[in-house]
Order: sequence, then structure tokens, then C-alpha cells
Amino acid sequence: MESEKLLALDRELLWHPYTSMTNPLKCRQVVGARGTRLKLADGRELVDGMSSWWCAIHGYNHPRLNAAAKRQIDAFSHVMFGGLTHEPAVMLGQKLVRMAPKGLERVFLADSGSVSVEVALKMAIQYWRGRGINGKNALLTVRGGYHGDTFGAMSVCDPVNGMHHLFRGSLQEQFFAPRPACRFDSPFDPESLAPIRELAEKNRRRIAALIIEPVVQGAGGMWFYHPEYLKGLREICDELGILLIFDEIATGFGRTKKLFASQWAGVSPDIMCVGKALTGGYMTLAATLATKEVAEGVSSGGGVFMHGPTFMGNPLACAVALESLEILGEGKWEGDVARIEKGLRDGLLPLKGCEGVADARVLGAIGVIETQKPVNLEALQDFFVEKGVWIRPFSNLVYLMPPFMASEEDIGALTGAVGEALSRGLHL
Repeated sequence: MESEKLLALDRELLWHPYTSMTNPLKCRQVVGARGTRLKLADGRELVDGMSSWWCAIHGYNHPRLNAAAKRQIDAFSHVMFGGLTHEPAVMLGQKLVRMAPKGLERVFLADSGSVSVEVALKMAIQYWRGRGINGKNALLTVRGGYHGDTFGAMSVCDPVNGMHHLFRGSLQEQFFAPRPACRFDSPFDPESLAPIRELAEKNRRRIAALIIEPVVQGAGGMWFYHPEYLKGLREICDELGILLIFDEIATGFGRTKKLFASQWAGVSPDIMCVGKALTGGYMTLAATLATKEVAEGVSSGGGVFMHGPTFMGNPLACAVALESLEILGEGKWEGDVARIEKGLRDGLLPLKGCEGVADARVLGAIGVIETQKPVNLEALQDFFVEKGVWIRPFSNLVYLMPPFMASEEDIGALTGAVGEALSRGLHL
């Protein structure tokens, strides 16, 4: 089908994420992707600065991931996980447990990041009921967080400044402490823990778990906070009898220079969610890992965990995820992320002084320009495409999360385009 006709049909029929159905943002047709490049229908190639929403860490059309998918699809692409199992799921579970922070020894395979958060929240609530402790049905978190678009996940996203404020009256009300005020690159202030400690102490009998994105808050603001804050949360939860959930969906698998962002603090949660980069961006898959104690609490007295997605443990996704983790296990990502971090620092941090820029920050393979007001997404996107890069800002954030294989030339093209956009005032 001709590209113009296809795009017109897309506009008429399909609802894209976070845009209007009747007046949507512009779409561009992709006809191929390889390495760090997206090929458009008009023949242009764009350097991908988004890793397709942070998941395509190995780049596109990776030969080993392609081969893993082909091997599995020739055997079988899917079987139900109720009463059946298969080697890709078992081996993936073993690999995740070996890679994860200490103590996370049980794995629930889920469909997506949002679902893995739903699973984590349900685990926490069911854990306390399994132990015979009633009334612990609420959750504690911080403002500025983002955990997904399903109802349980939305309830622990920022209810005021987050993207789900429209549903505020329909969601269970949870407990929110202020966003961690202690920057990653500044000295830690122990007093930054005081507000969340006060909330936890006051409501300990109602709170089942505390959920947080470790070190990096993603779609809620791309904020980097001090790892010592996580140590404090671990102490508070242990002291008050609250489970600790880490949402590593965006940060897991090397993005912050650690395999998991919680390793910056050297602490382990009771439950951890992973997704996005788990399959290297090939297909949707996530997992919720829990300690043996949590699993036994949920299952005490013969109880069963009340969740079971149709595509749970999909063999095709598991096979690709296993190969993706094998690639990570070879360790090359560490040098790649360090190289990307240097390029992002060199290219973005000098832009902090530009008019209309509130902050510039970099951690690992994440680079952020925070503007003083929301940007014109469509105008910036048009400019970036003309410059041969794919960058999708949101709200007041122009950020980069390139694939780990991105070259110095790629990073230079991405940061150069951002710098030129700022110098032209396209963000104002």
C-alpha cells in the first residue's frame, strides 16, 4: 500500500498512545530497522534516541535475537501456562533469579510492565492476608512516580501532576510522600526521608507495601535521586512491617550503569518488577520477582495467587528474553553505557545555560533536558526528523535513551540535534 494511503487509513482507524483520536499527532511509517537506524517509507533513516520507549537496548534486527525467535517459532510459539510448562520459561526464570538482587528467588511471568506492577501490588496485599493480618490494603509511594496505565498501577502514579489525574475519582486513594528531593549528584540529606517516614509510621497498619522506581523516576519526570534514599526506605519498611517493591521496568538491565538501579544502593526489595528491555524490544514480556518469604505468605494455608494472564510465559517471548539476557551477561553493555554516558554529558550538560532550560542531567545511558515549560511536541519532532534523528519529547522533557550499541557518531547526532533545537528556541 502506498505510504500516503496507509497513513490516512492509520489516522482514520488507529488510536495511538497519548494522543487524540480525532486530531492525532503526526505519524511516520517505518518500513525497516537495523542497528540504531529506523528506515522510513520515504527512504530517510533516523538515528533512534528512544530505544523504542527504552526497550530496544541491543538495537534492531539483532542476529542472535532473530535466531532465538526463529528457533522457538519452529518448535511452538505459544501454549497455555496453566498446567503446562516449557524450557524457555524455566531457563528464563533461572536466569532472572541469578541476575536479580539477592533474595529474589520466585518469578511470576507477566504480559507487560503495567501488568507486572498489578501483580506486585496484588502479591503485597495477598501476602498480609495470607499471614492473617487484615486491613493492610493501601500502598505508599512518592510523587513524581509512574508505574503504568492499568488501574492499580495508575493509583500509585502521581495523582496531581501525573498523566492519570483525569481518573483521580475512580482510583483507590493511596498515600503519597513528596518526591525525593536529594539529587543523585548532590550530598545526601537524611532529612529527605522524614516525610515518608512520618506517613509510614502514621499509617503502618493500613499500608501493605511501598512502591518506588529506584534512583530514576521515568515518565513521571526523569528525575535522578540519591541512592541513600533507597537504603532509608529499606530501613523504614523493615522497622514498620511494610513490604518494599522496586519498579525496575525502565531502569533494569543496565540503563543506569548498574544491571539494576537498586544496586546503586546495595539493597534488595521484597518484590521487583522488570519489563521493557527484558526481550531487547522484540515483544512484550515482563516479570515480577519476589522473595521466598513473600511467595510463602501468599500461598500460606493452601492459598493460590489470583492472577493468570492468557499469554503468561509465552515461549516465543521467553526464548528471546533468555537470549537478550545472555547477551547482557557477556558484559559488553558496561563499556557501551559508560561510552554513551560520556557522549551525553559532553553534548547535553553544556546546554543547561540555554534560555528556557531548567536543568540538564545525565546518568548512564539516560540524558535529560528539562525545560521551564512544556514543549511543542509536534514542532520539535518535525525538526528532529529533518535532522535525521528520532527523539520524542514529552511535557517539559527532551530526553535521550539510545540503544546500548549507539556509536559516538550516533550520540553526537542526537545531542547535536537537541542543541540546535534549543539554540533556535524551538522549545520556547
